[in-house]
Amino acid sequence: MTQTFDKTKAEAFAGRMLDTLNSGALAVMISIGHRTELFDTMAELPPSTSQQIADAAGLNERYVREWLGAMVTGRLVDYNSIDKTYSLPTEYAAFLTRGASSDNIAPFAQFLPLLSSVEDKIIDCFYKGGGVPYSEFKRFHAVMAEDSNQTVVSALFEHILLLIPGLTEALEKGIEVLDVGCGCGQALNKLAEAFPNSRFTGYDFSGEAIANANTEAQLRQLSNIHFEVKDAATLDECDRYNLITTFDAIHDQARPDVVLHNIYNALRSDGVYLMQDINATTDVGGNLDHPIAPFLYTISCMHCMSVSLAYGGMGLGAMWGQEKALQMLSEAGFASVEIKRLAHDLMNNYYILKKS
Repeated sequence: MTQTFDKTKAEAFAGRMLDTLNSGALAVMISIGHRTELFDTMAELPPSTSQQIADAAGLNERYVREWLGAMVTGRLVDYNSIDKTYSLPTEYAAFLTRGASSDNIAPFAQFLPLLSSVEDKIIDCFYKGGGVPYSEFKRFHAVMAEDSNQTVVSALFEHILLLIPGLTEALEKGIEVLDVGCGCGQALNKLAEAFPNSRFTGYDFSGEAIANANTEAQLRQLSNIHFEVKDAATLDECDRYNLITTFDAIHDQARPDVVLHNIYNALRSDGVYLMQDINATTDVGGNLDHPIAPFLYTISCMHCMSVSLAYGGMGLGAMWGQEKALQMLSEAGFASVEIKRLAHDLMNNYYILKKS
């Protein structure tokens, strides 16, 4: 049957495509504005010329002026054409500066240029299969450290620990804690500093991340924490930890099924496993109204799924979804599961798991 061509629909889609191109370009510029601290600088300045902004930020004026052109035409920065001054509205600074803390969205824009750097290798995978290993993602640990600061570290004491009744008191008395896929160890170092009677262990596949974690622990002069390079699929401890955590780490694993089983074994019979992972449905049809589903599927395709496949893994992907997560947790042996959400974290579910 011949389909009729809907001109109105076509024109609307063309407009949407132009918006997409502009938004993608702005994301790259937002990443640059964040990394150069231009947003932070402008938030503290009165309406200023490009030279004044460049001087305050310690940057080259010509580049700052062109960046401002993108910000002005993208409606992120206000421009006075009479006196040639630029200003960042306070309402926008509330979502673009480091002072905004967990409300700062700018750090997440860094994922776009990070992923673009491996585009050619990902396209090869479309033809040949396989994946792209962690080593190809430059700045990955730096970007993930900022991501962790936004969703985990900033919320640890006021929100995340409170999800488990009695956990803060237990940490104060002293318990054994393991963080699997600890990355640069920001969350674990914070906990170790706050709860000196507890003992903390962090495992991560990346030597670079563990080196950063150890450096931070030494700077804080912490004696109750240990970081180690370890593939979670080789974890063979039994009945050791009172609390095990994973923060957005399971879906990246080559063998998440094995990792979950190992976590189950390492947990004490009366212990708790806290798994933070992406809030989504396993079937794509359930994610149509998800506010950042395209962003998360893109990160999954170009990083989470790919790094797993690079090591011969399952390629679970970031959008494995709640249904698949519950299935795998049950298969790992967990009998009790409770799912909670936090108001500041629109991306993640918090699974609270026990052996019985």
